[in-house]
Amino acid sequence: MVNKVILIGNLTADPDVKATPKGIYVANIRLATNTYAGKDEEGHAKQHTEFHSLVAFGKTAEFAGMYLKKGRSIYVEGKLQTRSWEEAGQKRYRTEVVVDELKFMGAKPQEAAA
Repeated sequence: MVNKVILIGNLTADPDVKATPKGIYVANIRLATNTYAGKDEEGHAKQHTEFHSLVAFGKTAEFAGMYLKKGRSIYVEGKLQTRSWEEAGQKRYRTEVVVDELKFMGAKPQEAAA
């Protein structure tokens, strides 16, 4: 069986990095990806944006906190994981990508604008 995800997209916010009581870093990262969604009535290309929740641990989380900023393009490999918890008496679920590999894509956002 295979559980592998590959995404290339842009960060929608700076990573949220915290350390556990045992000193392990955890980064929550939000990523947006775009896909071609056909053409509108005037013949212009349409895009569909999908938002993804990523979680990184250890050195990868530390790296994310130091170098990733909103707007940065990244390449991510990982696996899907669904967590569940109870909130206000209701069962909640969240599916996220657990990051195995993370790489920069393109220029930094401020360099691209210059």
